[in-house]
Amino acid sequence: MAGGKPLGEFEMAILAALVRLGDAAYGGSISAEIKTRTGREASIGAIYTTLSRLEEKGLVVSRLGEATAQRGGRAKRYFRMTAAGVKAFERSIKLLNQMLEGLPGWSIQP
Repeated sequence: MAGGKPLGEFEMAILAALVRLGDAAYGGSISAEIKTRTGREASIGAIYTTLSRLEEKGLVVSRLGEATAQRGGRAKRYFRMTAAGVKAFERSIKLLNQMLEGLPGWSIQP
């Protein structure tokens, strides 16, 4: 695919969750969003492994929030898509739409 490899299904689900959650996107909220939208259980380990890979690719960035007593003084790590992540997400959606084009009853929104 010109401009980079297409994203996998789970990467797409995580990136879609980041868009939906905005500034509230951290491991637990991403996992809950995926469960709510797809019914699929996503372990925190799988979420963070994928987020780490996406961060290495430059598609997401993270920041530490404030430490909280509820978390034993630990801070949440929040994630957001980079401009490169948005482009990769859009390219993958476009690729899927191109593959589905002409198949009756099969389409997704760009």
